[in-house]
Amino acid sequence: MGFYDRDIDITRNIKIIEWLKSELLTDLADLNKALVNGIREEVHESVTESLSNIILEAYLLGRRLGINYSAIENRIHRKIKLGLVEEHDIEKYYGDLTELSKHLKSVR
Repeated sequence: MGFYDRDIDITRNIKIIEWLKSELLTDLADLNKALVNGIREEVHESVTESLSNIILEAYLLGRRLGINYSAIENRIHRKIKLGLVEEHDIEKYYGDLTELSKHLKSVR
């Protein structure tokens, strides 16, 4: 790869990173708008759409920043374990971390 090609690749990567960041912000805004409307059946679909976009964009942004998918997933698993050990409020009151841990283990 020549010097010129490398510059184009770096520029393209920067543009993709900026695009992903703006998509994340847009989806966060969309999520907030949907939540303002309250959780109703028709809002459920837009909340699900926004959350799935945010997760996907976070993975892709991590990859563009040189973080592989496994590293992200390993960090998520460590955070879940830490939340379980420290009895985080979301676990204590709702058991969400246990449920998420079970879900992630079942899809592996």
